[in-house]
Amino acid sequence: MVDHVTSRWGIWVLISLRSNDLRFYELRNSIQGISEKMLAQTLRALVQDGLIWREVEPTTPPQVTYGLSEFGQDVSEPLTDLFDRITRRLSPHSPG
Repeated sequence: MVDHVTSRWGIWVLISLRSNDLRFYELRNSIQGISEKMLAQTLRALVQDGLIWREVEPTTPPQVTYGLSEFGQDVSEPLTDLFDRITRRLSPHSPG
């Protein structure tokens, strides 16, 4: 589970789902550089670990929505905080 959470794409998926539930293509568009195959593998692992949930709407084509489970919210909170600290540090307006 730790490998999935701390993987390059696992972190981005958890951070992307912090504020909203998203469909597959919304997630793909929110994570720059991820392929469909890698996103599908990452989502499958995070669902299996109980960090995110997956809901399939019986439409044609099926619409699949992903969101953070309660456990996923707990895990992603410090990741989001860490990400925010790093991006503030890298901001062109920040000293240092």
